[in-house]
Amino acid sequence: MEFGQAFSYVFKDPEWFKKVALTALISLIPVIGQFYVMGWGLEITRRVITHDPDLLPGIDFGGFLGKGFKAFIVSFVYSLPMILFVLPIQLVAPIGVAVELDQETLGIVMIAVSVCCGGLALIYGILMAFLIPAAFGNLAAKGNIGDGLRFGEVFGLVKKAPVAYLLVLLGGLIGGFIAPLGSIACGIGVLLTTVYAATITAHLQGQAYKQAAGIL
Repeated sequence: MEFGQAFSYVFKDPEWFKKVALTALISLIPVIGQFYVMGWGLEITRRVITHDPDLLPGIDFGGFLGKGFKAFIVSFVYSLPMILFVLPIQLVAPIGVAVELDQETLGIVMIAVSVCCGGLALIYGILMAFLIPAAFGNLAAKGNIGDGLRFGEVFGLVKKAPVAYLLVLLGGLIGGFIAPLGSIACGIGVLLTTVYAATITAHLQGQAYKQAAGIL
C-alpha cells in the first residue's frame, strides 16, 4: 500500500482542477449528483486496479451515473442489517406505550434493547467499514452489482488484507477532516475538498483490492 500516493496523485494530472471542479458542480444536483460522484470514484478505483496511468476521470455523465447507482445498491444492501439493529431501539418506546407498560418496566426494557441492539450495531458498523470498500473494489474490477454482493468473496478479500482495508478506513477518516476545510473559502471550496476527499478513498480502495486479490 502506497498510502501517501492516495493524497498526491490527483495533483499530477495537468487538468486536475478542471476535473475536480466539474465533478464538484455536478455533485450539487440533488440525489443524481451524489450517484455521479460515487460512480466517478468507482472509476478511479477501477483505474487503480487496472494500472491505468490516467487515474483521474473526466466527465462521463451517463456512465458514472450508472456506476454510482450500482454502488448505491451495493452499499444499501450492506446497510440493511444496521437498519434491523437500530429499528428496535426506535420502536421499543411506542410499543411499550401501546401495550401500557409501566414507566419502570418500560425504562428497563428500553435500556436492555438499547444496550443489546446498540452493541450489535456498533460491531456491525465496524465490520461494514471494512466490507463496503472491499465490495466496491470487487464491483469496480468486475462491473456487475452481483460482484459487489458476493458476500463470501468480499469477506475473503478483507480476510486476506485486513491492514490494507484498515488503511482505507484511515484514509476515509482523514478525508472526512479535509472535506470541511473548504468552508473557509466562503463555503465554495468545500465542494472541491469534498470531491478531493472522495478521490483519496477511491484510490485506497483500488490499492487494497489489488493487495487482497494478489494483483501485482
